Amino acid sequence: MQSVALQASQFAAWLADTDIGLLELHTPQGTLRLGRRGNDIVELPVEVTEAETVSVRAPSIGVFLHSHPLAGAPLVRIGENVLTGQTVGLLQIGPLLLPVTTADAGEIAAMCVAHGLPVGYGTPLIEQHPL
Repeated sequence: MQSVALQASQFAAWLADTDIGLLELHTPQGTLRLGRRGNDIVELPVEVTEAETVSVRAPSIGVFLHSHPLAGAPLVRIGENVLTGQTVGLLQIGPLLLPVTTADAGEIAAMCVAHGLPVGYGTPLIEQHPL
C-alpha cells in the first residue's frame, strides 16, 4: 500500500488538472481532504465529528441483568459487534426473564446501567455505535 503522503501528492496533482473545489476521501485508514486556495491545492484539516450513538432502552420495568442468572459470562461486552435483534441483556420481572434486544447492528459503546439495578420503562441500558 502506498504511503498517505504519496497518495496525497498524487491526488493533489490530479485535482490541479480539474475544476473540482474539494476532494474528500474516506478509507479504513482515515480521511484525506484536499481543497483549493486560489491556484494552490492544499490539504485541509479533517473535521472531527462525534460518533453517533443509539440507545438500547428498557422495554418494561424490571431489574437489568448483563448475564443470565445461571451463567457467569455477560451476553455482550463493550467493543463487541452485535447483530440486529441480538439479545444484549435480560430484564428480570419477578420470575420472568425478558430479553433485551438491539434494533440495529452496531458496536457496543457503553453499558449505562450496572448489573442487577432496577430500571423503568424506556431507561437507556446500552449505548451502541451503528455499523
